[in-house]
Amino acid sequence: MNLRLKFAAAAMAAAVAGAPALAAAPPAASGDAAPMPSLAPMVKRVSPAVVNIATRGTIKDSQSQRNPLLDDPFFRRFFDVPPDSRPREHPFQSLGSGVIVDAKNGYIITNHHVVENASEITITLYDDRTFSAKVIGSDEGADVAVLQAKQPNLVAMALGDSTKLEVGDYVVAIGNPFGLQHTVTAGIVSALGRTGINPDAGGYEDFIQTDASINPGNSGGALVNLRGELIGINSAILSRSGGNMGIGFAIPVNMVKGVMDQLIKYGEVKRGVLGVQLYNVTADIAKEFGLSETSGALVGGVAQGSAAERAGIKTGDIITTLNGANMRNSSELRNAIGMLHIGDKVEIGLLRDGKPRKVTAQIAERGETESAGAADINKGLEGTELADAPDGGVLVKSVQEGSSASQAGLHANDVIVGVGRTPVTNTKSFRDAAKGASVLVLKVRRGGDTLLIPIR
Repeated sequence: MNLRLKFAAAAMAAAVAGAPALAAAPPAASGDAAPMPSLAPMVKRVSPAVVNIATRGTIKDSQSQRNPLLDDPFFRRFFDVPPDSRPREHPFQSLGSGVIVDAKNGYIITNHHVVENASEITITLYDDRTFSAKVIGSDEGADVAVLQAKQPNLVAMALGDSTKLEVGDYVVAIGNPFGLQHTVTAGIVSALGRTGINPDAGGYEDFIQTDASINPGNSGGALVNLRGELIGINSAILSRSGGNMGIGFAIPVNMVKGVMDQLIKYGEVKRGVLGVQLYNVTADIAKEFGLSETSGALVGGVAQGSAAERAGIKTGDIITTLNGANMRNSSELRNAIGMLHIGDKVEIGLLRDGKPRKVTAQIAERGETESAGAADINKGLEGTELADAPDGGVLVKSVQEGSSASQAGLHANDVIVGVGRTPVTNTKSFRDAAKGASVLVLKVRRGGDTLLIPIR
């Protein structure tokens, strides 16, 4: 072992033991050699809490793999498209990972995408016991699901505190990549607070980035610190080949805990809304407002009757803090608000005309009329303000110049009356129709004309 490897091994072993990293060990006699530094004791302790998850189910052909115009009856008749081109259901099988977090109640945490559309879920433990599990609740926005399987002699993993993580901390990933059960890899925290990893999903992102090897099948598995505490749920990789490239992502355990509590209590996450339309503070915006840094979130619109309006937030304000925590950009603020509960009171720090202010808002329930929630429906609608139309459909109140929706041809005062073949009567039905679609083909009423506008 060369000097560099000896130093790294000694540092990691000292971190596990809580001893100074450079403490010198006395020379050992040849017949009584000191044990080699190893993560094995910690891995043995926590591995029984990591499970293999096998799922079966049926799924419709992905909307993203089909031309969305095929779902519109006009185009189907015009081009004489045969009936068998409609979405078909086909069976699937998949493998993933999970973590037991409550041995008494049999609660297992995994990713939403691991169990999505599954009709049969099979759990395999470290000791090769196998049994079925049911879904207690699943949240697509945070990509977290809670399963339950009450069995004797389960082992739960202790939950850590992801807010205490620092870049450079050692971490270990445990899961079932490619079906290879209980594979253990090690690395460090490469970065914190990563967002925009999957912009088409429109979810809540605050990822831990790690270079611990993560591959397909690791999803839903554990990212643990050297104390053997769960600090993240492995969720995604950045890869051109489908395999590990040293860039993996995990959902922080503090976010997971908040989602898990709601899924267990309600079976779903009841997210509240502030009712603001948000934009990042660019260099131009910072210059215009006399700011020294491009941090915070610019309020581009306030929904009528929203929690933000009641708190006194105005268009043009720049939100800088939420409950004392600095908000670096609009994504960070959106994530923080999305993790709050309905009725929570929050202190918001903002700048107005260059002067700092503080207001208190009470997070409101997400209603059917959401003027400021267009980006939550689909990322391609960011910069668009929507509301229920008086005569049915969804009214486009405004479209930001230069936004994706504007470039696609959506105009203010358009009325959205359908998504593909699905009619739309209000913002709630619009949200339901648009769920999970990477491309929206909007049926829009403009004056006396009806148009089709694809939004990506």
